[in-house]
Amino acid sequence: MNTFSGKNTWQDTLIRVLVIAVSSLIIALNLKSFVQAGDLFPGGFTGVTRLIQRVCLENFSVELPFAPINLTLNAIPAAISFVLVGKRFTIYSCLSIALTSIFTDLVPSIAITEDTLLICIFGGLINGFAISLCLYVRATTGGTDFIAIALSERKNIDAWNYILCGNVIMLMIAGMLFGWDKALYSILFQYASTQMIRMMDPDGRRSTLLIVAENDHVEEICEIIRQTHHSATLIDGVGMYNGTPCTMIYSVVEDSLIRSLSHQVRQVDQKAFVNVLRTEKVVGKFYRRPRD
Repeated sequence: MNTFSGKNTWQDTLIRVLVIAVSSLIIALNLKSFVQAGDLFPGGFTGVTRLIQRVCLENFSVELPFAPINLTLNAIPAAISFVLVGKRFTIYSCLSIALTSIFTDLVPSIAITEDTLLICIFGGLINGFAISLCLYVRATTGGTDFIAIALSERKNIDAWNYILCGNVIMLMIAGMLFGWDKALYSILFQYASTQMIRMMDPDGRRSTLLIVAENDHVEEICEIIRQTHHSATLIDGVGMYNGTPCTMIYSVVEDSLIRSLSHQVRQVDQKAFVNVLRTEKVVGKFYRRPRD
């Protein structure tokens, strides 16, 4: 998926809207097929919405529509995101929330399978994939995702596991009200969704570049890295094979940049040796692309 540049051109705006619409439709279909068929409670404000619907249906025999409740619950997090993250990011995210709410009330219920374990695993993976589509185009599906993004922007931490813990608390409340079996299955659903998001989130993955290059090409390679707004550390060395002086360039960048950076480095220095390491955690100043 390399068609989205992140700039505010009309092409990128169109791509954002189309991807958000597809993501919203997938979430709605997932809710009406996997989640509803398994009688599960998804995480976030979507889960809170279903919990409110279930309470009203069970105790008052009133079937409330999904859209008004979901839109109301997302109002405060959206306002916080507008201030902390950015207005365009929040507007696109609100579009996702609105479309998901509308689609959920419109699409029919389709029971794909009655196996609850399959519903939890594949429903969670589909949900995580749909959320990741929104994250790719610099938007989110709302609710607790607003909180996760704000924490990532302000504190430079991976907040998805913290959000999972918050969802578990909500699901425990659902378990006390409607039975522990569905609540525990819902936790499996949310875990699968969270791990899919962590795996696919373009801003959640880091990689370490170790580039061994000839001294004549070091400045050109450093300029390539600087263009990504990242920095590098230079370490002088000597090639063990032929004793030639060389430099190792050490840098930590977004995982999505690895392919293009490696290609550009090899264009500058065909003999360059590029080693890519997966980075689990970064402590210190690290550039994050603005989501707005």
